[in-house]
Amino acid sequence: MIERQVVIGADGRAKAYRPLPAEVRIAAVVAGLEAYAAGDYFEAHELMEPAWMGTADPAERALIQGLIKVAAADVHAVRGNPTGVRRNLEGARDRLQSGAAGTITGVDLDVPGLVNSIEARITALDEAGRDGPLTIDWRRR
Repeated sequence: MIERQVVIGADGRAKAYRPLPAEVRIAAVVAGLEAYAAGDYFEAHELMEPAWMGTADPAERALIQGLIKVAAADVHAVRGNPTGVRRNLEGARDRLQSGAAGTITGVDLDVPGLVNSIEARITALDEAGRDGPLTIDWRRR
């Protein structure tokens, strides 16, 4: 029988955990950020998901999941679903803030800048119904 590995989240619920070596996680996050920058938001989401599930570090998981939710917000934007955009941006902001003390192995990420961009995008949605993808400031270490 295969033993399932789980990580307990801050909310007390078991989360998916499929351990991946750091270099595989780095490659997944970098590929996802590159896809996001190229405007392929669905692919960005898909590429980063194994990295999120592949680390047991709660702060790293929160940061990666925040990036995934930014990409998911843009999937909803392409589909014309402002409610999905808002919910994913709010989830991204919350996860990025909760993981702000952590790092993503192998990636320098401007978390405060990204959170500010998310807040500005939410405000733009509220004020004028405008929406558009964010710029994620990052570089490989």
